[in-house]
Amino acid sequence: MKCRHCLNQLTLPLVDLGIMPPSNAYLSSELKFIAEAVYPLKVWVCQHCWLAQTEDFTRADELFTEDYAYFSSTSSSWLEHARQFSDDVIQKRQLRADNFVVEIASNDGYLLRNFVAAGIPCLGVEPTKATALVAQQSGIDVVSDFFGVSLAKLIKQQYSKADLIIANNVLAHVPDINDFVAGIADLLALDGVCSFEFPHLLNLLRYHQFDTIYHEHYSYLSIHSVRSILQKAGLRVWKVETLPTHGGSLRVWACLDNCSIEQEPSVQYMVNSEIEFGLTDVSVYQGFQSHVNQIATSLKTFLQQAKELGKLVVAYGAAAKGNTLLNYAGIQADDLPVVFDAAKSKQGQFLPGSHIPILPPEQLSAYQPDYVLILPWNIRDEVIQQLAGQLPEHCKFVTLIPELSII
Repeated sequence: MKCRHCLNQLTLPLVDLGIMPPSNAYLSSELKFIAEAVYPLKVWVCQHCWLAQTEDFTRADELFTEDYAYFSSTSSSWLEHARQFSDDVIQKRQLRADNFVVEIASNDGYLLRNFVAAGIPCLGVEPTKATALVAQQSGIDVVSDFFGVSLAKLIKQQYSKADLIIANNVLAHVPDINDFVAGIADLLALDGVCSFEFPHLLNLLRYHQFDTIYHEHYSYLSIHSVRSILQKAGLRVWKVETLPTHGGSLRVWACLDNCSIEQEPSVQYMVNSEIEFGLTDVSVYQGFQSHVNQIATSLKTFLQQAKELGKLVVAYGAAAKGNTLLNYAGIQADDLPVVFDAAKSKQGQFLPGSHIPILPPEQLSAYQPDYVLILPWNIRDEVIQQLAGQLPEHCKFVTLIPELSII
C-alpha cells in the first residue's frame, strides 16, 4: 500500500486489530447477525510525511450511510464545546450578515445553529441523510453529499466563496484527503480562514487510545502530516491550539498561502513538541501493539473475575470507540449483557460484532449493576454526573484507557 497523501510505500506497521465490522454499523435485529460485514483493521505509518492511516478495505459510502447513527447533539459537553467555538470565532473574525460560513460534516446542525442564531449566513455539508435531515428541520441549509473539489466548485457557483470553513472532526474520515483539502482551498476566500479539529496522534500513542481506531477513521493526524497535506493544496497553518476533546485534540487554523495572516509561535511549538515526543522517529510506533494487547487482556480478565464473583457489569455509551475495544477483546453479550445509550437512534439496536443490546438509560436502575463500564471514556465525568442517583451506592465506574481504572 502507498501513502494516501504522498504516495510513498508504507512499510512501518502501527497496529493490527484483526477483522471486525465498521464501528458505527449498528444492527437493527438478530436476523442481521449472520450477514454482518467485516473488514480487516490495520494501521500503517508513512515514514516520509508521517501520516498514520488505515489499510484500505472500505469505501466511505459504505460506512457513512443514510441511517448513520452518530448524532453530535447527544452529548451536552460537545454542544457546549461547539457553542464556545462559535462565539469565539464570530467575535475574533468579526463575522456579520455579509459573511458566509461553511461547515463540512455538519452532522445534525449542532454547531451551525449558533451561526443561524447570530444571523450569519451558513451552509452545512453532510453526506449522511439521517443527520442532515435533522439539521434541515431546524432551519439550516444543508448539501447532503461528500465534500471534495467538485462539490466545492458547485458551492462556489451557487453561493459564494467562504470567509470561514469549519472542518472539525472530519479530516480523519476522508479517504481521498488530498482532494478534500484541495476543495477547501478552492472554496476559501482570499482573506478567509479554515478550522480543523482532530484527535492528536501524539495522544493516541502516549495514552494507548487504540479504541479511537476504526474503519471510519482513515487517517490519524499530527501537525507534521497535516502541514504537509495542507501545503500541497496551497494552504498554510498559522495557528495551533490544544483541546481536551476526544482524549486530546488539535485545532489547526489555516489560510491560503498568499493570505496576509502571520504565523503564530504555537505552530513551531507544536512541531517541536511532536519531534521531542518522537513522532518523526520509527521507534515511537514500535511496541504499540503490545500496549493494545495488554488493555484487551485486562478487560477480559476483569469481566471474567466479576462473573466468578457474581458481580453484574453493564456498559454505558454505545460509542464507536467502545466497539473497537469490545471487538478486539472478543467480548460478547455473555460477558457484558447490555449497554445503555442516550441516543434514540441507537436504542433497541445491537452493537456491531459483539451483538450486545442497546437500551435507554431510563432502564439502567432496574439492573442494579455492581460496575458500569464507560466506553466513551473521553466524556467519563459527564456520564458519571448524568447517572448520579440512578445507581446503587456500591456501584463503581470502570474505564480501560489508558489502563484499567475503577472509581
